[in-house]
Amino acid sequence: MDSAVVYTSPQDIPSALKNWDWFVASQLDAASASAAARIYTIGDRIDLDSFQSKHKLRLVGISPEILRFTTPEDRDRIIDIDDSIEIDRSSDLVVATPSEIPYAPDLPLTLDKPATKSERKYALVRGKGQIDGSVACFEMLANQYKIPFRRDSVRKIVAHHIEQSGGGISLQFCGAVVDFLGLQGQLAGISVADIQRIQVPALIKWEDRLAVICAVSNDTVTIALPDSGLIQRTPQELVLNQESAPEKPTDVIPILLIQATRYTPEQKFGISWFWPSLVQYKGVLIEVLIASFFIQLFGLANPLITQTIIDKVLMQNSATALNVFGVLLIGVAIGEALLTSLRTYLFVDTTNRIDLALGSQIIDRLLRLPLRYFEKRSVGELSTRVNELENIRQFLTGTALTVVLDSVFSVLYIVVMLIYSWLLTLVALATLPLCILITTAVSPIARKQLRDKAERNARSQSHLVEVISGIQTVKAQNVELRSRWKWQERYTQYVMSGFKTVVTFTTANSATTFLNQLSSLLVLWVGAYLVLDGKLTLGQLIAFRIISGYVTSPLLRLTQLWQNFQETALSLERIADILDTPMESNEIDRGNIPMPTIRGNVKFDNVSFRFAPTGALNLDNVNLEFAAGKFIGIVGQSGSGKSTLMKLLPRLYPLESGRILVDDYDISKVELYSLRQQIGIVPQDTLLFEGSVQENIALNLPDATTDQIIQAATIAHAHDFIMELPNGYNSSVGERGSGLSGGQRQRIAIARTILQNPRLLILDEATSALDYESERQVCTNIAAAFQGRTVFFITHRLTTIRTADVILMMDRGVVAELGTHEELMELKGRYYCLYQQQESQL
Repeated sequence: MDSAVVYTSPQDIPSALKNWDWFVASQLDAASASAAARIYTIGDRIDLDSFQSKHKLRLVGISPEILRFTTPEDRDRIIDIDDSIEIDRSSDLVVATPSEIPYAPDLPLTLDKPATKSERKYALVRGKGQIDGSVACFEMLANQYKIPFRRDSVRKIVAHHIEQSGGGISLQFCGAVVDFLGLQGQLAGISVADIQRIQVPALIKWEDRLAVICAVSNDTVTIALPDSGLIQRTPQELVLNQESAPEKPTDVIPILLIQATRYTPEQKFGISWFWPSLVQYKGVLIEVLIASFFIQLFGLANPLITQTIIDKVLMQNSATALNVFGVLLIGVAIGEALLTSLRTYLFVDTTNRIDLALGSQIIDRLLRLPLRYFEKRSVGELSTRVNELENIRQFLTGTALTVVLDSVFSVLYIVVMLIYSWLLTLVALATLPLCILITTAVSPIARKQLRDKAERNARSQSHLVEVISGIQTVKAQNVELRSRWKWQERYTQYVMSGFKTVVTFTTANSATTFLNQLSSLLVLWVGAYLVLDGKLTLGQLIAFRIISGYVTSPLLRLTQLWQNFQETALSLERIADILDTPMESNEIDRGNIPMPTIRGNVKFDNVSFRFAPTGALNLDNVNLEFAAGKFIGIVGQSGSGKSTLMKLLPRLYPLESGRILVDDYDISKVELYSLRQQIGIVPQDTLLFEGSVQENIALNLPDATTDQIIQAATIAHAHDFIMELPNGYNSSVGERGSGLSGGQRQRIAIARTILQNPRLLILDEATSALDYESERQVCTNIAAAFQGRTVFFITHRLTTIRTADVILMMDRGVVAELGTHEELMELKGRYYCLYQQQESQL
């Protein structure tokens, strides 16, 4: 029997083939294409029982003996850094048949006429060692698909895996990293005859190290090896290179095939991101450039005037000429000082404006990123990434201008020196190649050390922020000493990495300084002979010595440009993590219709959700519907999915599947912020900002009147204790509300949300720190104030929600029970048991 067959109707498929895997191959006619495309796309795996045969589609069946997908139930979690990454160590190699191999874009979609593929130009990324070499391969993939590449994150993932596994990396693990980059990978065994059909780039193991297939033809495969460059091998050599286990095929090549998907991110950040801000101030920057040009000319005038004084004035003993040239030198010095001051003022004022504009854009972008982005990164790491902006700006506005001036005037100075003496010019420049060699050799070492220093600084700052923000817990648990030791350990590592960097730069700078001084001594030595021979005057020698000093420093700065560029490239990588991460509201979302005024009907339709891309479902097929104006109590054990369910309502997380309807509007199809403006949320972790009580309550509505603020505080049962504070509503709450108790912070947070006057209210264990009587009073006040509006109240205290219109009992991500208090008590299920347990403890 064939290993792959084609049918156009499920009724024609023999019963013996019903257990095969069936996929949509193509549409047979244009008439049904638009209708079918809404349900099926090419490559979809379909269920024959539910397949709608009215759509004219070509179905391809693959024998399970040939096609075995690597998706078994048993998965082995190996790493969790930055993003959840899981791989299946138990998966077997998929032996791909021609119909399964992704076609390159320039090949015809046919099974029997493979075309020869021309080589693509491929930018090789260098890297030595198992870690850096593997990271370089992933960077080549990112460059080819033009997607964001977070080198530090990928390197951390690869290094952690190699450390844990105690060896190399497998193609299965590479598939997980490829998925982390936003691409789709499939490990397949490709035969020699079919290798020319694969789409490049693809990943392969060559001599126990990772490599990238960058071009394929009928008889040649071009492979990029980060440590040695591009090589060409035949498909047969690739087969011989593989180590096959006895139970696995020996005539196929394991290759990780890679494709972009519609979810693959686009690379948006680069050096060009800064141009608009620089162009905005191009007039001022040009003025700074012109001022710098004249400052350099004044600097050139000094040695020429000095030469004239020595050769003409002193030799001719002319006091009158000496006074003239002395006044001229003073005038040049004054002009140079004035221009320098003017340039500094213009430059500092302009760069401050650029810093403010760019910083505002960065922070605005950061605050619009999804919640998951912040959950996977520490505060210290994020703050250090934002600070990288200044390094980039300094390179563009400071180093770039310096490079232009140094390049122009280095040529001018060398021409002037050649006019004096070609021999002395060669002597002055003799040590320059050694300086360039030293800088070039030090640059890669310095970049590695700078990256290590940045990572250790982020870890140190992150721990310090955690300790300070949680100082109450630190003191309560008596772990001050342990916290200090931990910070001291991390800070010591940061200081040591900084010391290594300083040693590297100091060694390089000392060597270049010595060579510079040696060049000056050689100029004086040879120049003295030329003066004695009458080929130069003393004034010319002194002027030449001054000018050679001018030319040596700019040339050395030009050689250090690569080092500065390395530091800037590292800063670009770190800040790109912010700017390349897609915002939670994209251009399509902003074009959606605004959410109309919410009435309060809420429906969860087959909602599923998971935090980890390949982890277990945290919510599994939840179906719920609540009428407008209901007070809904939500209960359940910790981890049952209560808070997660409510976080999906304001779109804090994207759904895995299903949809959420508010007043029959799919919330994924309305503009995000018009939805959130109408939903009030009081989260579990109450956060108050430093300032007065009044400022914290009026955070969302700074123009609120005093009566409105007092009314909100009264509903939240907070007015009485606020008036007992030393300054009432003007009392300071301290940093993060440290001057108040937990219950007081919660009530102020509730008042803040009430003042917002939302159309739909979510209280996520917002009264957990209150006593029973205070919690009951808050619930009663909210129920009265929000009568006619939908309220979701999450709590562990069941007695508080006995009067709720509906009580939802969650358990392990599914709806366990639903009804009124009386109905659930009659069921004598989970709610009944939990209620009786709490009652017995009172």
